[in-house]
Amino acid sequence: MTPEFTGSPEAFEAFYRRHVGEVSRFVARRVDDPYTAADLTADVFLAVIDSAHTYRPERGSEIAWIFGVAHHVVAAERRRARRESAAGRRIAGRRLLEPADIARIEERIDAESAARRVYQALDGVPEGTRRLIELVAVDGLSTAEAAAALGISPIAARVRLHRARKKVSFIFAAGGAHGYA
Repeated sequence: MTPEFTGSPEAFEAFYRRHVGEVSRFVARRVDDPYTAADLTADVFLAVIDSAHTYRPERGSEIAWIFGVAHHVVAAERRRARRESAAGRRIAGRRLLEPADIARIEERIDAESAARRVYQALDGVPEGTRRLIELVAVDGLSTAEAAAALGISPIAARVRLHRARKKVSFIFAAGGAHGYA
């Protein structure tokens, strides 16, 4: 059985007027900000509408059910506020970026555009070959050094690079991002 307000807007208005005082007191006992209290009171009634099908008169009074809904709304707000507070604490004390900082970041982004093109070109290359190309073309290792880093022989590395040239030849056409030819 659902509460009587589910039939019409007028019935909901009567239901709201009958319970808004109790709900706002319930919320005000748990929240000290008047704007939050007003928002949560409205949220409670929205949640009541959404969960009207869950009301069972044999389990308790209408106001007890509403308070149960209100408890969940307030608890959800507290969880949200804790997450927001934790996020604020994580960034507290960090300085905001100055215009010079932004300029340096923009310069760094521009300077790394060739490397970004390499990464974009490598989307279709098999994982092992992609890691090898990244080490050589982006990170600047020699073929032998990259082979050692990946645990493969230098010959296998050279063969993979040779095959990769055919797939992504423009990466190496002008000497690669770090002078690989």
